[in-house]
Amino acid sequence: MEILDKYIKAVNNGLAAVPYPSEPDNLYAPIRYELSLGGKRIRPVLMLMACELFGTDYHRAISPAIGLEMFHNFTLLHDDVMDNADVRRGKPAVHKVWNENTAVLSGDAMQILAYMQMSEAPDFCRKEVLDIFSKTALEICEGQQYDMEFESRDDVSEEEYLEMIRLKTAVLLGGALKIGAVIAEAHPSDADRLYRFGENIGLAFQLKDDYLDVYGDPAVFGKKIGGDILNNKKTYMLINALRLAEGKDKEDLLSWIGAKEYDADEKIRCVTDIYTRVGIKELCENKMWEYYKKGTDLLKEINVEPEYIEPLLELSAVLMEREN
Repeated sequence: MEILDKYIKAVNNGLAAVPYPSEPDNLYAPIRYELSLGGKRIRPVLMLMACELFGTDYHRAISPAIGLEMFHNFTLLHDDVMDNADVRRGKPAVHKVWNENTAVLSGDAMQILAYMQMSEAPDFCRKEVLDIFSKTALEICEGQQYDMEFESRDDVSEEEYLEMIRLKTAVLLGGALKIGAVIAEAHPSDADRLYRFGENIGLAFQLKDDYLDVYGDPAVFGKKIGGDILNNKKTYMLINALRLAEGKDKEDLLSWIGAKEYDADEKIRCVTDIYTRVGIKELCENKMWEYYKKGTDLLKEINVEPEYIEPLLELSAVLMEREN
């Protein structure tokens, strides 16, 4: 989308211009490395787009947007340690290039740097911006805690899972949009609608991620397909497969979940085949589009000229059609 180029360029330039102390290099080098891995910069772009949606120059929100992207990457850095994920965006994760202790400490520093950027919000709304950001950050921690607890539970419901991904993923998109709206002095009801739009798109976005981990192309996805299957991760896919599978499919699925020794490729292939047979592929796709529609309907209720919301609608469609 050409319309995003100016926002992405502004965010990347801002990230490159962040001043880091010269020493100790092993604290700051992992931060620079993590941010150099790229990504679509969706969250800061949403903040800048929300700011302009209400007629305010996006440069007013550039420092908070940079802070948000730093915070998002901090969560990814720590997630990779907790999930034992060795690859991030097709490159070795920070804890593999350095070590786990360095990754944790650099992540902590990254979070502090994110708050320093966020505190550069305009004076008139700084407290509200920091309150939204802090609430969002705490909710993300809550979501991560639920995610870890689900690893040792066999009775996770679909509702619990959806609440977990709302906290872990969706609130950051909602928070990005709401902060942009607040900086633009939007009416509180419009800022809230924009937040709920972000939440619903975030839920759809995470379900798409679950889907791609099973049915995506590894060369495009940027990481090995089937990681959630190998880790018996309680995703929307597995939770519903356990609910819907019967007979031999149920027996085989439970056997793969309980297996201590197995060929990884065979497990991925067999579990994926079970998902497909019991209709999980279509179920996940339908749920994704349900949240997408809820979000876009909310966006259309915002009190601005219809043409002003077109870029956000277009971006949402692109995200849902992505293959990585």
